[in-house]
Amino acid sequence: MKAFSAIKMIGGALVVLASLNAYAQSSEAATSAAPAATTPSAKQTRAANRALQRKVRAALARTKGVTVGNITVRARDGAVTLEGSVPEQGQIELATNAAQGVAGVTSVKSALTIRAIGQ
Repeated sequence: MKAFSAIKMIGGALVVLASLNAYAQSSEAATSAAPAATTPSAKQTRAANRALQRKVRAALARTKGVTVGNITVRARDGAVTLEGSVPEQGQIELATNAAQGVAGVTSVKSALTIRAIGQ
């Protein structure tokens, strides 16, 4: 009888240990799945890119000495490209510096050109 009680007790202990192990594994699985949920969706990425474009465009509009009428701003994951034309060489540097000063901008590529007088 004592042997049977001992076997029952050991069996119970093994069940408890197995359930603790299973619980620990499920917790680890839940925490490892969490980082995947924080990856932004394509829709969120596009919205963030558009928001950054608007911020850069607003910064250019506030910059004295820059004519923004012919400047197009493109943003992708913090990388900003300025395209279009400006009437003077000095405006290219002003526009580039203004874009670099915007929060969230990681790099600025200037594809700006100088347009001929009267255009």
